Amino acid sequence: MITVHHLNNSRSQRVLWLLEELELPYEIRFYQRDPKTMLAPAALRKVHPLGKAPVITDGNVTLAESGAIIEYILERYGNGRLLPQAGTPEWLRFTYWLHYAEGSAMPPLVMKLIFQRLPRQAPFFVWPAAKLISGGVQRRFIDPQIRLHMDYWETELQTHEWFAGPDFTACDIQMSIPLEIAITRARAIATRPHVTFFVERIRARPAYCRALEKGGSYAYT
Repeated sequence: MITVHHLNNSRSQRVLWLLEELELPYEIRFYQRDPKTMLAPAALRKVHPLGKAPVITDGNVTLAESGAIIEYILERYGNGRLLPQAGTPEWLRFTYWLHYAEGSAMPPLVMKLIFQRLPRQAPFFVWPAAKLISGGVQRRFIDPQIRLHMDYWETELQTHEWFAGPDFTACDIQMSIPLEIAITRARAIATRPHVTFFVERIRARPAYCRALEKGGSYAYT
């Protein structure tokens, strides 16, 4: 049976969602972040050397990284579900969005979080300088990159019902975290209705709700 090593407020939530969509049996082992550093506990490094989530174990297999986990589960247990037929244009889009989510979309969002927290982590006597530097980096580099990606999602969702095409697939699960982070910003919601509608639809899915109930409350920022 698959075991999901689930860190609170982490991307392992979408692995739970995938398993619920496929109606596969699994168990959860819970880990809690340090409330001050927000880092994973040392116990998670006993499962995988990097000590990050998501991580799954399945018999002798220990696997990290969201995209790799999704591909493994679909190949071994999916029976053709939640992915397009190989060789089709939808399959190519599926592969692209599955890897784009972590390869291109998440880095500027993570950088935004880091630079927002930076001034609070700095010693008091350098706090004004840290705040100035943090704000400048966000305005000049990070925020324009995030807007670029958000506009890209909006354009794609104007012409495609789901990211791979007309059907819901596992790449929509993979893309959920970047979009859910994005819509916590009021301006993103106001100017990107298709992104907002995507998030509303995924949150209405029964499997999504079951995964959230089992995994616990989730903070997207």
